[in-house]
Amino acid sequence: MTVTAENGRAVNPSAISGIRFLITKRIEDLDAAAARLEARQADATERRDQLRDRLEEAEVAWSHVLKNFDRFSADDVDTQFRLVSSTRADLASLEERTRDAAARLTDIRHEQEVLRQVHRSLDDLAATAASSAPAGSARLRSTSRQVFQIIEEERMRIARDMHDGPAQSMANLVLQAEILERLISRDPQLVVNELADFKDGVRGVLDETRRLIFDLRPMTLDDLGLVPTLRKFTKDYERGGAVTSLRVLGEEVRLPGALEPTLFRIIQEAMNNARKHAHAKNVEVVVSFQPHAVSAIVRDDGMGFDVAAAEARLDAGKHLGMISMRERADLEKGRLEIRSQIGKGTEVRVTFEH
Repeated sequence: MTVTAENGRAVNPSAISGIRFLITKRIEDLDAAAARLEARQADATERRDQLRDRLEEAEVAWSHVLKNFDRFSADDVDTQFRLVSSTRADLASLEERTRDAAARLTDIRHEQEVLRQVHRSLDDLAATAASSAPAGSARLRSTSRQVFQIIEEERMRIARDMHDGPAQSMANLVLQAEILERLISRDPQLVVNELADFKDGVRGVLDETRRLIFDLRPMTLDDLGLVPTLRKFTKDYERGGAVTSLRVLGEEVRLPGALEPTLFRIIQEAMNNARKHAHAKNVEVVVSFQPHAVSAIVRDDGMGFDVAAAEARLDAGKHLGMISMRERADLEKGRLEIRSQIGKGTEVRVTFEH
């Protein structure tokens, strides 16, 4: 059984199965690579602790040499200096390798997450191909268009934020640097004073860039997990003017697979909608951990909307935020429920079993 794609070509189920097999094999290879990296990290951590102890001892001895310099021969001073220097270099090199390994491990986990999402999409495509109903093909095309529209909207937002934020700030910093360069020979003291403002500007650009990076992919999500990432996000969210609270119920645990990024993105989208569209003044986030499930609720006191009317316009490409939340929930086989009344706020509730 085949299904005809929008371009007129048939989707071959056996080809889908072959691709799914290759993706599964790649995920398994990445699992093995991750296991090797984790083993290396464990060895590196032990080695790092040993080097730190050695460096501490060497620095104590070097400090003693400096305080009693005239009591030691030139060879003894040279030997102790070389010991401190080489130990510091070894430790710095090891820490650099450890950071590289951690970054590689993060990349592997991210690639696995993407591959698993592709695998689930292929499962959905295979299910569609197994049905000869034209409605299935039409729904597949509609969903694809919506996904690409969401991606394009996100790209436009990132480009706009980059242009209005770091790009503009860096252009101003370049101009300021040129002015400082001309002032060096005329008034060095004024340059010293202006450098303080220049450094503040650089810090501002760095903070803004970090915020954009956090929006794209929070590193804390991979390193620390969902709840610490939400704590940071809700704290930054309050700067937009809304009073925000985060409550965590149950025993906080790390979630398997792509659940953490999926849950974070749904919460993030719901909170962004509360600010941009509902103009909420208060937003509450509740995350509940159960033995084999996790749920999240986002409540706001904003202007609210007609959920039924909004749902009816989803196929027309309206309300991309709602489409994004539903697609993410469906990919992880979760349940998403949106309750709202005009003038009475909105509640977004999502639950995943694991």
